[in-house]
Amino acid sequence: MDIPRIFTISESAHRIHNPFTPEKYATLGQALRLQPGDRVLDLGSGSGEMLCTWARDHAITGVGVDMSPLFSQQARQRAETLGVSHAVTFIHSDASGFVASAPCDVAACIGATWIGGGVAGTLALLEKSLKPGGLLLIGEPYWRLLPPTEAIARACGATAPGDFLTLPERVASFSSSGYDLVEMVLADQDGWDRYEAAKWLTMRRWLDENPGDDFAGEVRAQLTEAPLRHVTYTREYLGWGVFALLAR
Repeated sequence: MDIPRIFTISESAHRIHNPFTPEKYATLGQALRLQPGDRVLDLGSGSGEMLCTWARDHAITGVGVDMSPLFSQQARQRAETLGVSHAVTFIHSDASGFVASAPCDVAACIGATWIGGGVAGTLALLEKSLKPGGLLLIGEPYWRLLPPTEAIARACGATAPGDFLTLPERVASFSSSGYDLVEMVLADQDGWDRYEAAKWLTMRRWLDENPGDDFAGEVRAQLTEAPLRHVTYTREYLGWGVFALLAR
């Protein structure tokens, strides 16, 4: 059980596997008014930066679930480095269908709503782990600019323009589904640069160290195409944010 190899290689040096920066996660933790002892579930927890830094800064406890063995191990190492191994646990598992053993104050899926077949299914899954009145967190892309063609949408990682909503459409969708949007923190272009551009040096170092690997051709193709694709399309058309919701 693992994520596709290209992500394991290109994001192996990432602490955050989405367009957020450490400052954005700090802002989000403050905005949610986290209290010592709050229990947080993070499905698709990656390398654990959100849970680990919140445990350090807000004395929360938490459980993270991720299907990447590499990222799960990195999360455990990060917890040890920050001295919060007693407060956070990371499980290598498919997060699809995962329900916490005890109700949580915050249930999150930051950038991995495919685990529930989309936003609606992921919210339904998260609710199974949530205390009454608890917060739901969803991290999700949206269109900053609606792509005029399917080719541009594909260059942004979508299959068609209809894969993502605009920000007003996304906000309206929460209301129509019976949730109050009570906070949000949005990525910016610098966050996109840190997420995407950091892959390029990682891939180049990997290629230098693994010239004969059977996967080198795919990594080389990604490295050759990614910078221009990012500056032409992703950072211009695609937004990303974390949305905090309370059921009505």
